[in-house]
Amino acid sequence: MASLIDFTPTPHYLERLESPMATKTKSKTSIKGRKPLWIAIVAIIAWLGISSVAGPTFGKLSTVQENDNAAFLPDNAESTLASKVIVKFTDSSNDQIPTLLVFLGDVDPKKNPAKLAEIQNYLNTLGDKILPESGKSISSYIVPGFPIQAIPSEDGKAALANIALNSDIGQENIEEKPTLPILIEFIREDLKENFEAKNLTTHVTGFGGIFADLFGAFGSIDTTLLLTTLIVVSIILIVVYRSPLLWILPLFTAVTALSLAGTVVYFLAKAGTIDLNGQSQGILSVLVLGAATDYALLLIARYREELHHHESRYDAMKVALRGVVEPILASGSTVIAGLLVLLLSQLSGNRGLGPVGAIGIASAMITVLTFLPALLVVFGRWIFWPKIPRFDDVDEQLSGTWAKIGAAVEKNPKRIWISTALLLTIFAGFSFTLKADGLANTEAFTTKTDSVIGLEKLGEHFPSGEGSPVEIVVKESDVAAATAALISVANVAFVEPIVAGQKIPGQPTPPIKVVEGKVLLNATLKVAPDSVEARNTIPLIRDAVKEVDKDILVGGGTAVQYDTDVASRQDNRLIIPIVLVIIGIILGLLLRSILAAGILLLTVVLSFMATLGVCQLVFEHVFGFAGADASFPLFAFIFLVALGIDYNIFLMTRVREEAMKIGTRKGVIKGLTVTGGVITSAGIVLAATFAVLGILPLVFLAQLGFAVAFGVLLDTIVVRSLLVPALVHVMGPKIWWPSKLQYEGKK
Repeated sequence: MASLIDFTPTPHYLERLESPMATKTKSKTSIKGRKPLWIAIVAIIAWLGISSVAGPTFGKLSTVQENDNAAFLPDNAESTLASKVIVKFTDSSNDQIPTLLVFLGDVDPKKNPAKLAEIQNYLNTLGDKILPESGKSISSYIVPGFPIQAIPSEDGKAALANIALNSDIGQENIEEKPTLPILIEFIREDLKENFEAKNLTTHVTGFGGIFADLFGAFGSIDTTLLLTTLIVVSIILIVVYRSPLLWILPLFTAVTALSLAGTVVYFLAKAGTIDLNGQSQGILSVLVLGAATDYALLLIARYREELHHHESRYDAMKVALRGVVEPILASGSTVIAGLLVLLLSQLSGNRGLGPVGAIGIASAMITVLTFLPALLVVFGRWIFWPKIPRFDDVDEQLSGTWAKIGAAVEKNPKRIWISTALLLTIFAGFSFTLKADGLANTEAFTTKTDSVIGLEKLGEHFPSGEGSPVEIVVKESDVAAATAALISVANVAFVEPIVAGQKIPGQPTPPIKVVEGKVLLNATLKVAPDSVEARNTIPLIRDAVKEVDKDILVGGGTAVQYDTDVASRQDNRLIIPIVLVIIGIILGLLLRSILAAGILLLTVVLSFMATLGVCQLVFEHVFGFAGADASFPLFAFIFLVALGIDYNIFLMTRVREEAMKIGTRKGVIKGLTVTGGVITSAGIVLAATFAVLGILPLVFLAQLGFAVAFGVLLDTIVVRSLLVPALVHVMGPKIWWPSKLQYEGKK
């Protein structure tokens, strides 16, 4: 009370209190603030309405996946042309998925004929069993008229049966879950129930078993991957903001962006406009969550900075949006452009990823630039508690760790850029030893699945290619010559034609089946049909048979994988240069400088090559991977270069803004200082989201996750924090050539 009694109003206070203008100004400010507030509230309501529809739709995304490699090949691929003829040799209008049942134990037909007969009896009744989830018989999923015969191995320790599943099963769903893994899991459990107590070990493998395990791996995208990504991003945001509430807004915005992107992708994939596979869906989730969080970090950092300079939070947001909209749009456009170049790919799976990823990035940009600003202004300054930014015109970013890093760059720019460039060049040298010639299906999983174990056991008792032969379509008159040519090829174990009927032991062999004057030869390989060695045998087989007749077609699962690898390598040579040109053009337009665009592009390419070099060392000596998929360099390039250039865009747009005020050399140090924290935080978020891909049991996604995570950190910590600022400082105003900014200080 004493303080109130003793209070003496100052003249300034009395002047404000008594002045009618003070009341009028205050009233106008209040009224002025209502309009943007109501706009923000309407925007929030609209986005919540969108989320209520998009959320449930996103949950159905996995039901429109297409995971058949053969369907991704171009129509002119030889294996595709062959498949159109091969299908005529079955009684079904559909192609087939070979599914192998492996029985391990004493099945010698001479010593233990009862065991083999027991297996055959089981196979004869398998088609009559009912799949509980669908209520259909197993026979409804099998190619009609295809015989299921138990074949004993020469050593009598294993038996093999081939079930030809309709390829349509890969697109079918039971209660919005893929049918193939449900069917394979039923067969696996049924086999154990019938033979485990009879001293027989069973496995389901072949392409059917492998595809089912792939579906199972992708099935965790909707649950495990998404949940883990959200947890990781939440932890990082809490650490970055050290606020119990603020982290919720960017995370909620990112989830909204993902649900929007997923909904658009769902309807386009359902309509057949784009192709979606499990790999694309997994990448979509981490890409959108990572990119949206990055853009949110940039906006929030600039908004927080402007709150120190503006009393009105609406004015602060207006200035903040003006400052970040250009780099966010440029950044997003760069990634979108890079992704859309994938439309030039020969593989429909890659072509599908292009628009899928582009839709994700566009959703992230739209959501962050509309939904997040509305949330921030509605909640007000208190959302930053406990460190609430006050209207005090204090630029807190000009002190601390990044100010020290900026001072170090300013002091020794030449030494820093040379040393960092040298380090990156050394790592880049190892990129030329990266083994990206493909992976066998048994090497595609980070853990041993039942299908992988089955293939390994199969190779111990049968020719490894048993059950998944190379299929050769020849004229009837060329059967003998083509067979002789095939036998002469290394890795070919034996060759036999398809016959018109079922082979019955002890009975005469049925005649060769002839369709439209053509015969189908099955060449069983000595090596696993999915191995790199088997794929490398395909061109040898093609060369051999085409000497007999150039119109002979070579197809089958191994040929599909070989043609896929060839298409991937051609994509690398076509797409990578085009992406570089497009990114260079965008950078040039954004920075109004050809020289700056060229230098930034070179630093990102050097960073990409260094990342590939580190990947080779880590994959071989740490993780023990046998190699990398042929498409790995392209995917790594698209994400590393397109995403890596983002941080240079965030930095250099701010540097250009500051250069126009205080000059280039001072501007680059201030730009580095004020953006250092937020860009590094954004890099950590993006790296962490891609690293989460490693929880899926697939080598390709684990490798891609590591490559992007390491590459992004390399970009944020070394390239953007040291190399680029040091280069810009050394070059000075010349970096802006040919724009007028290069003449700063000159009259």
